[in-house]
Amino acid sequence: MNLENNLAFAKAQDAADKLKEFRSQFLFPKHNDKEFIYLCGNSLGLQPKAAKSALEGQLDNWANYAVEGWFDGQAPWMYYHKELKKLMAPIVGALPAEVCPMNTLTVNLHLLMVSFYQPTNKRFKILMEGGAFPSDQYAIESQVRFHGFDPNESIIEVFPREGEELLHTDDIIAKIAENADEIALVLFGGINYYTGQWYDMEKITKAGHSIGAIVGWDLAHAAGNVPVRLHDWEVDFACWCSYKYQNSGPGGISGIFVHQKHFDNKNLNRFAGWWGYQENNRFKMEKGFVPEPGADGWQVSCTQVMPMALYHASLQIFEKAGFIDPLRNKSIALTNYLEFIVKQVNVDLGFEQYKIITPSDSINRGAQLSIIAKEKGKRIFDGLVKKHVLGDWREPDVIRLCPIPLYNSFEDIYQTGQILLALSKNILN
Repeated sequence: MNLENNLAFAKAQDAADKLKEFRSQFLFPKHNDKEFIYLCGNSLGLQPKAAKSALEGQLDNWANYAVEGWFDGQAPWMYYHKELKKLMAPIVGALPAEVCPMNTLTVNLHLLMVSFYQPTNKRFKILMEGGAFPSDQYAIESQVRFHGFDPNESIIEVFPREGEELLHTDDIIAKIAENADEIALVLFGGINYYTGQWYDMEKITKAGHSIGAIVGWDLAHAAGNVPVRLHDWEVDFACWCSYKYQNSGPGGISGIFVHQKHFDNKNLNRFAGWWGYQENNRFKMEKGFVPEPGADGWQVSCTQVMPMALYHASLQIFEKAGFIDPLRNKSIALTNYLEFIVKQVNVDLGFEQYKIITPSDSINRGAQLSIIAKEKGKRIFDGLVKKHVLGDWREPDVIRLCPIPLYNSFEDIYQTGQILLALSKNILN
């Protein structure tokens, strides 16, 4: 398709959009009664209009049933998480038994590492992306120390080549091979939060398994954004937050994945809790932990009903949209259009003020562009916010813009380009 930098083209794309109806199911922030162009779903997704009624419904259950809500009503809390499992599984390419909503992301990362990071004196190292999100860095460092190892000797970070922003898959695989006898765990983010690079999860998983390592993924920026196939790729474990691309609200409940090949492995450690105990016998209150089969056996505390209600409201929208594949098609189109518009801004300015560091090939990125503003970036970002365009800022010079297929439009992208060009001309001259 030949892209065009004009309003008529953007409106025509929106008119032909098969997913356009879903935009009306979300609430956009406003200032002075004017809606923002919201391009920050990679940080916090918009509130579904259904979220309020979903939460109120559970508050009504609490009011009407009190403690009996665990077993009474249309969706007893005791089994409520099972409704979510059926909707979560298609988003990450899993079987329902392999996923479970629980806790928050970093808590789940720790719980899963208890099971899947089992270092020995010979095989004790963890390979991760250099410059990973701080939570991952801190979690991995603390887990290594917990086992009595020195992080400086035990953590292998893979950084981009000198002068580059992105990682090469070949470099990651080479680093795995180079440390084949010492790596216990390969633990990467599916998409790098800073650059927006989507790593080749299938190839990296195969490379890790080829040397006898466990492979896990933090899907904070990938789940609900790009099509992943955790079961088919035989990923050992994964976890993700749900408040970014999956719109479950600030601090929303996390999800975990454990491949079914590990369900019967009695050698896995785990930090057990009552809610992970075998469901049919849970209320016998007996000593000796017997896990519920599947990912549910990694639960620790009881079902978080209110956060689950918010997540459920959003997951039902994903179901109506056809889950990830239709959304991915629109996501590629929107992000490609945003890339085109940003490059057109540079053309109109007569120089490269904005350098896109996210991969240019759509197969290597999700719904995000990370853009280096070469001059006066923070001032330009602040100007965008004042003009009702809300992305986010990452020090020292990166503006992240994220067009979400459920609620962003091509006109959003076109108008963002017009505002960015006008601001740039004003601020840079």
